[in-house]
Amino acid sequence: MGAETGGRKLIATNRKARREFEILETWEAGLVLTGPEVKSLRQGKVSFTDAFARVDRGEVWLHNLHIAPYEAANRWNADPERPRKLLLHGHEIRKLVGKVEEKGLALVPLDLHFRRGFAKVTLALGRGRKLHDKREKLKRRTQEREAERAIRER
Repeated sequence: MGAETGGRKLIATNRKARREFEILETWEAGLVLTGPEVKSLRQGKVSFTDAFARVDRGEVWLHNLHIAPYEAANRWNADPERPRKLLLHGHEIRKLVGKVEEKGLALVPLDLHFRRGFAKVTLALGRGRKLHDKREKLKRRTQEREAERAIRER
């Protein structure tokens, strides 16, 4: 938690997303949150397990993102896995609607961060990878690493 790069404070990353999906395009979207949820995010208490986004009646919603309840806000805590509205421009949402309807494409959150005090999520349009694609990528990465090592040793 807390990597500061260019006015952007990283909260958490979805490490599984880049392994499971081939990333085609990314967007930065704001999140509609309650006060205790923001405090919990600042403590880094968030989990991306099975998180995804969906376009529903002209709005984009983030599902299955688990934000742990903030201990000091006992009765004001919201459901930890409630759907959260994402804030995007209208033209971005219209563009998303057309692309998500294509076969095999999904909206996946890549990371959560604060930009100028506002919680943001990096949303990606991804195509699901097959098992053989994952193995192929792993082989290619290993070969590149071995080639670099051989060049360095010479």
